[in-house]
Amino acid sequence: MALAALDQVTYSYPGADQPALRNVSLELAEGEVVALLGPSGSGKSTFLRALAGLIPHFHGGRFAGRVTVAGLDSRTTRPAQLAGTVASVFQDPEDQVVLSVVRNEVAFGLENLGAAPAGIWARVEAALDAVGAGHLAERRTAELSGGELQRICLASALALEPGLLLLDEPTSQLDPAAAEDFLACVERLGCAVVLSEHRTGRALSLASRVLFVDGGRLLCDAPLAEAVTWLAEHRPDYLPAESDLAGGAPPTDLVCRLNAIDFSYRAGEAVLEGVGLEVGRGEVVALEGPNGSGKTTLAKIATGLLRADSGSVEVSGRTGYLSQDPGRYLIRERVIDETALAVGGDARRALAALDRVDLAWAAQRHPRDLSSGERERLGLAAVSVAEPDLLVLDEPTRGVDPTRKAEIGEWLSNYAAGGRGVLVATHDRTFRADRRVVLGQEALVGV
Repeated sequence: MALAALDQVTYSYPGADQPALRNVSLELAEGEVVALLGPSGSGKSTFLRALAGLIPHFHGGRFAGRVTVAGLDSRTTRPAQLAGTVASVFQDPEDQVVLSVVRNEVAFGLENLGAAPAGIWARVEAALDAVGAGHLAERRTAELSGGELQRICLASALALEPGLLLLDEPTSQLDPAAAEDFLACVERLGCAVVLSEHRTGRALSLASRVLFVDGGRLLCDAPLAEAVTWLAEHRPDYLPAESDLAGGAPPTDLVCRLNAIDFSYRAGEAVLEGVGLEVGRGEVVALEGPNGSGKTTLAKIATGLLRADSGSVEVSGRTGYLSQDPGRYLIRERVIDETALAVGGDARRALAALDRVDLAWAAQRHPRDLSSGERERLGLAAVSVAEPDLLVLDEPTRGVDPTRKAEIGEWLSNYAAGGRGVLVATHDRTFRADRRVVLGQEALVGV
């Protein structure tokens, strides 16, 4: 018997005009690792929610068909009853954390499942070590970076030792080394895994089977080799490609210069020590470094959101900043109004900004109705509409599919070519940039 199965599943969210899933049928076997690919808003997250039993119980809406997991029908089985069999890591780790201390957060799920108290802390320690986060055990969750928080959510899922692990962009905020370590850990688990990833190289290297969803329909369900052939013919952007890197040069006309920056959130615990950074007009600079290395902190200092303890900050002109999770800061009822906020309600400029990120169709939608990747693009439109001289973006490709990512990269290059500077804090080594700066060292590259 299959571990999980979908039989003619069609689902629409409350108030939606179109179904998020359309007549999806498939079976998942024990132990298989499946890559789930598709554009932003295509139905991938909805597919995972259906397997977790969150649809229809948590989200409401209209549901037809049948989902079974370990022989249990999700229509009559509550998500809590599936928790011992299914574990999920969602796109936004900030919304998944419950407790204030890391080790307690990882133990929380085990306690709720009634695990034997004597074995809980050993499982917590093993799960944290598996994702390279053992050193964070006593830290407060509110003090973690986005990438560190994502590791904790991953550890919480692994501690449950599930039969089916559902991962929705699980490495979107992890640095490359941490992402590779985590996926290697997933490969060793032996449980069934459905991995939704926009960084397709990682997903395809791990999976034995590929699902491709678009418009809520399952367009491809094939073993890896057949799926790669299908992608090459129908969706070539989803095949991994090496970055085309060439030599670059330091900037001369600076829009931003940070010199000898020191910063600490707590006395005696330095986040940045003697850090320097330059961004020139006409260039896109990728700011890289491990989780917790201070990328977000440095980005906020560059835009004036944080004040350095020492050192100098020189910025020529206006700045704009897009946070790691722009969905947490959306305040208007319509996409068009959110985008027009920075330009005094100018709907014409707002619509043009939405069109640049291919969201003009959503102008009258509520921002919360958009997918995670679409909210990222909305955030980019809302920040860039005022055309700041220095545009600072923190993980802007999180949740964005490969085709949109290439379009955003090209647009940012054109934006910088207009005499502005762009600084992108990212773990995505395939993201298009003129220079890549690693905290502690600098490598000049061109694309």
